[in-house]
Amino acid sequence: MRATIEVSGLRKRYGPTTALDGMTFTVPPGRVTGFVGPNGAGKSTTMRVILGLDAADEGHALVGGRAYRSLRDPLRHVGALLDPGALQPGRTGRDHLLWLAHSQGLGGGRVDEVLELVGMRPAARRRAGGYSLGMKQRLGIAAALLGDPPVLLLDEPVNGLDPEGIVWMRGLLRSLAREGRAVLISSHLMSELEDTADHLVVVGRGRVVADTGVADLIASASRGRVTLRSTEPSRAAGALHAAGAAVSAGGGGALTVSGLPPERVVAVLNAGAVPFHEVTAHRVSLEEAYMELTGDAVEYRGAAR
Repeated sequence: MRATIEVSGLRKRYGPTTALDGMTFTVPPGRVTGFVGPNGAGKSTTMRVILGLDAADEGHALVGGRAYRSLRDPLRHVGALLDPGALQPGRTGRDHLLWLAHSQGLGGGRVDEVLELVGMRPAARRRAGGYSLGMKQRLGIAAALLGDPPVLLLDEPVNGLDPEGIVWMRGLLRSLAREGRAVLISSHLMSELEDTADHLVVVGRGRVVADTGVADLIASASRGRVTLRSTEPSRAAGALHAAGAAVSAGGGGALTVSGLPPERVVAVLNAGAVPFHEVTAHRVSLEEAYMELTGDAVEYRGAAR
């Protein structure tokens, strides 16, 4: 089975509300793709359509070239985590996985393997209803990996994890992608995606806003700006203006320079004998780039105090 997710022209309405409006993107093998957007952007609906839990009004979503509902033993093809609390609280963690494994023709040996992988062997025989959110999250990841699938869809995979668990999850997602799997993760934590994802599909109001590499998005949002600090900011600004740059006051007494690369800024200041003690390429965070990109697609805003 090809390790790909193909979403093409998905449209979905719930009464008067348009949830998906032509959603189209592809998740190829070998990389972690972040799936991000404001609340109400269509992320959850898209993932449910991919997994056959909802039907689209138009378009199609394929996993390895096939509709999810046509897959025999689907856990061997697709692993998914949408709701870590979707389990029988009276069962132990191991019994929960055994129930899933038997439905796919898998044995107890594989259950023990994934419990070890996610660090849940010590708690495997405790009732799942007494698990913390982080433990339920780890059990959900174990369930997603049970069939050793080539495709993974994970919704907020670090939710409820402690710092050690978050670092572990980053490494796990990267290793799964390096093995040639297609990994799609939905998250609101841009700082986590900046350290984990290779590519982003950014959505808003039911359609794709951007389909781009993480590094490319950050570079584009940074716009080649340079941060400058000088003991004589007025002289520095004058010299740079004369060289064709746009200069504005930044935070903490710094100047933000646009229109000249860092090496040219240094050359202009040296030529004018203008003192300076910092010239750095300005780099926005992924969160800043995301906020700028999706500002017009935010449906729910809190009021400023």
